[in-house]
Amino acid sequence: MTAQPTLAELRAGFGRSRLLSMPIAGAIAWSVAGVLGAVITDDDDASIALFMCMPMVFPLALIVGKVIGEDVFGSKGRNELDSLFTYGILMSILVWGIALPFWMVEPSSLPLSGGILAGLMWVPLSWIIQHWVGVFHAVARTVLITPAWVLFPSHRFTLIPALVVLVYLVSIAVLARRPRA
Repeated sequence: MTAQPTLAELRAGFGRSRLLSMPIAGAIAWSVAGVLGAVITDDDDASIALFMCMPMVFPLALIVGKVIGEDVFGSKGRNELDSLFTYGILMSILVWGIALPFWMVEPSSLPLSGGILAGLMWVPLSWIIQHWVGVFHAVARTVLITPAWVLFPSHRFTLIPALVVLVYLVSIAVLARRPRA
């Protein structure tokens, strides 16, 4: 009979990864969304472009992971905290039940709702790796995106992606310097 790993051992296993593939991919996808938002002036069309960019984060992360040698799936040392993080992603996906009806009424709502809900999965990541970067990421996105959406309505599809990319860049820098188990 083998002993179950302790929470500390599970966290150490999960935290060995640099965890850079997803945020790098997110920064790329949101950069493309911002460029498209600058080129496409109609909110309906810009929201469709953003809808196409946001789900590209995971496939891009797989490519980035291959390039930087990171195991995105955690298949080499998968543990229960990988499952917990997956539940955090599922939680973020379920928030689309609010975002989609809002978007149907107001197409320019997508940068607000998509920008915030895609940041929610960073909260359980912070708990798992016992580091402030995830809480920073989720809170910074919300605190920056919300007033930008209200104060700059004609720049929602450019300014909000730029703010999301800025938060990603800070988070990437922090993750790259984070001590790992």
